Amino acid sequence: MSFWESFFKKGWGRMLLPGIILQSVLIGGGFATGREIVEYGAKFGALGWVAGISVGVGFTLLAILTFEFARKKAAYDYRSLMKHLVGPLWYLYDVAYVVTAIIIIAVMASATGEILNTTLGLNYWVGVVAIILIVAFLNFRGSELIARFKTVGSVVLLTAYVVFSILVLSTVGSRSLEVLDSADTSFMSNDFSILSVIWTGILYVGYNLAVYPASFFAVKGLRARKESLIAGIVSGVLMTVPWFLTYFSVLAFYPQAEVLSASVPWLIILTDYGTTVVIIFGIVMGWTLVETATGINHALIERINGSYLELKGKEIKPQQRGLITLSVLILALVLAQFGIIDLIAKGYGAMAYVIIAIYALPMLVVGGKAFFRSK
Repeated sequence: MSFWESFFKKGWGRMLLPGIILQSVLIGGGFATGREIVEYGAKFGALGWVAGISVGVGFTLLAILTFEFARKKAAYDYRSLMKHLVGPLWYLYDVAYVVTAIIIIAVMASATGEILNTTLGLNYWVGVVAIILIVAFLNFRGSELIARFKTVGSVVLLTAYVVFSILVLSTVGSRSLEVLDSADTSFMSNDFSILSVIWTGILYVGYNLAVYPASFFAVKGLRARKESLIAGIVSGVLMTVPWFLTYFSVLAFYPQAEVLSASVPWLIILTDYGTTVVIIFGIVMGWTLVETATGINHALIERINGSYLELKGKEIKPQQRGLITLSVLILALVLAQFGIIDLIAKGYGAMAYVIIAIYALPMLVVGGKAFFRSK
């Protein structure tokens, strides 16, 4: 047994692992491009931090309840958990997951197209088609290659993401403080209420709840309610810190439309730091966009395979896996024509309401009762 395998089976390791998994899965669809944070917080300028607090509270509370509910029910896959949570309506989560997965892959494809267009001057559709082909190839090669690809990608991206944030905040971070001091919310023309800011943060949590099932295998190590509580708090912190790093970085350029209206705000922000930084950003983002899209598609195939195995007693054939992958990627390709801004604002927004209704609200009620009844 390696050091890390041993560490994650011990007390603190057991409580850290779910949060690490959630953060690594959240990166691609949640905050890699920066567009997500603009849409769900930074556009409010000096009041955007309120949305960030909503994000932190939401992620933490639902992580605590989810972990404890899964532990108490011994439900370590999404189907088992949803059957305990909403009974015969569990399949609705399946439908929501499929739609959300296709939208996320479309966002990743659109972002790749934007990045290659901005950095290399290539046509938008070159990047879109390129990521679709790479995702298809990785899924064709199977789980082992995908696992290696995701492991390296998550570490590289998180490191680069922190470095990019430090680079920006160490040079122009004072501008963020100026925006906060002046209470500047001018990008939104002050046409909003504090409740709408809070709700925006809740919506961000809503669509990102689709990543929670990725942590269920790690929840198996939790042995008591106290451990679920600590693991949930750790997860909430790990998932929220990158949100605030991006928020404060964007705030340094507030209310510049060039940044806040950009498809990939990070790309515009880093332009002032030289071609080398932009190229590194492009490589890192390209890697993680492929990683996220590949992981989402692979998880979708495995979900279908699990259901098929349960019903038929055998796994789906390689040809069927290929057909599923092809169908998902074609749908994502069609959606990519709407562009990353509309996909994040409208696509993510619509699915946020659905997932809140079928997962968050039941978890607050049913999961809340289970939490206080457990030991």
